[in-house]
Amino acid sequence: MLCKTTLVQLLALLPAAVVGEYTLREVGGRNTLDWRVWLESNGKVVSFWHDVPVYPVPEDRRIINMVVEIPRWNDAKIEIKRSEPMNPIFHDDKNDLPRFVESVWPHKSYPFLYGSIPQTWESPNFEHDFTNFPGDNDPIDVFDIGLDPGYVGQIKQVKMLGGIAVADGEETDWKILAIDVNDTLAELVNSIEDLEKYRPNIAKTFYDWFTYYKVARGDSLIPIVGEAYQSAAFIEDVVAKGHKYWAELVAGQVKPGEINYNQTSMPELENSYVSACNVSKNFGIPATSNVLPAAEKPAKYDRWYYLNEKFELIKI
Repeated sequence: MLCKTTLVQLLALLPAAVVGEYTLREVGGRNTLDWRVWLESNGKVVSFWHDVPVYPVPEDRRIINMVVEIPRWNDAKIEIKRSEPMNPIFHDDKNDLPRFVESVWPHKSYPFLYGSIPQTWESPNFEHDFTNFPGDNDPIDVFDIGLDPGYVGQIKQVKMLGGIAVADGEETDWKILAIDVNDTLAELVNSIEDLEKYRPNIAKTFYDWFTYYKVARGDSLIPIVGEAYQSAAFIEDVVAKGHKYWAELVAGQVKPGEINYNQTSMPELENSYVSACNVSKNFGIPATSNVLPAAEKPAKYDRWYYLNEKFELIKI
């Protein structure tokens, strides 16, 4: 019985990565709440969250797969839809309107590629070590500082260099700093300290950005637990734990809440497995792409916002 399956046995069931076979199925217009992007493997819909392996090479826990949700310099709040079958990417909403992020000088919206680590979960069921806060119920977040501008739904391989524990709303919300393995800098950097040699102050700049990027909308500064980046070795352990929490989720060993945890990769997990051949029909997912024109975004997101030395919004 599945309930007797040990976590070690469960993790051994996870599939190996097959990089390069993924395609995207996009429906609707960007900047609208109806827009969706599904991930396809060999032409069949799979889950960005549950079917893409966390580790491209299981023996190397420093390299992870990244699902790109928000390309660099994009201001749309795009993320994986946890509650829908096969977890498509969508445009998040607030007050029934699409959400956008303000550009706080000198950054244009998101100043890096932003996304999530598949097959990980910030479990909300307990207070996590180090932060003493429950998880935010999402996959672990990752941002890529390499030169690749990225695109929505891209699956790429990145090397972890460190991370910060953002305590937004008193929840555990790790942000993992990583670099594309194909970036010209990747072979030279293995830590935040290495990064400082070649990209001085970039880690601190992005650290600050995570604390103040919501100030422009009237929110307070966001605290960082420990007030510093944690090492790459420490972050490896954070991701490994997040992977275990996710494994318990798709095995049906914890309550999923509103999360849809259907997956197509592991038939041994009867509680969450669906045959990829039946996904589109069973869940009413459009059979082909149908890309519509993007809607205009509100004009206020085309302007810059400025903060003083105390990270307070300057108003005129």
